[in-house]
Amino acid sequence: MTTYGLLIFEGAEELDFTGPWEVFTSSSMLRGHADTSVLIAEHPGPVRCNKGMQVLSDHTLEDHPQLDVLLVPGGNGTRRQVSNPVLIEWIAQTSTNVTWVTSVCTGALLLHEAGPARGRRVATHYSLEDTLESRGDITVVRDARYVVDGNLVTSQGVSAGIDMALWLIGRIHGREHARAVRRYIQYEPAPPYLADEPPHTPDNHSAHQAVT
Repeated sequence: MTTYGLLIFEGAEELDFTGPWEVFTSSSMLRGHADTSVLIAEHPGPVRCNKGMQVLSDHTLEDHPQLDVLLVPGGNGTRRQVSNPVLIEWIAQTSTNVTWVTSVCTGALLLHEAGPARGRRVATHYSLEDTLESRGDITVVRDARYVVDGNLVTSQGVSAGIDMALWLIGRIHGREHARAVRRYIQYEPAPPYLADEPPHTPDNHSAHQAVT
């Protein structure tokens, strides 16, 4: 049994945690509901996320179950939470008691402040790459959807968290299981307008998808 703990906070980017949540819960369903996923917030009550979605957590920082996986999302709220000593200390302590520490988007900023990303290779949202690198004691990988460095798995912005989550369940439960989950959620990206490719090569996807 694997217990996934997904942190939420004011200003967290919605897809940063709902994307991996879908992967983790679909994985559990295909395994006969063998695993548990919980949302964790500092305080009880609704949490207003980056685009206005309000979410209720399952637990607070004080009453959640023992976790195997910690996921820290990004979003504009990370700029405030990086100065929240209660949350940062919780991330620091929790990270020492889990098997995997993960982040999506600018969640890497919180992992750097809390310690788990210090001296490690990470991925983050392109808009934060320079800022995060300037904080020192960290290597930002700029051309990978997700980066694996030991038990730390970080990913680029928003949708990249789905890639990271699929890799993680493949690492925990096997590649064939991860493929079954991907098929179940019908995750086969085929974007109609590619942001970073020349117009005449729409199918020329980057070769740099992940770093392990």
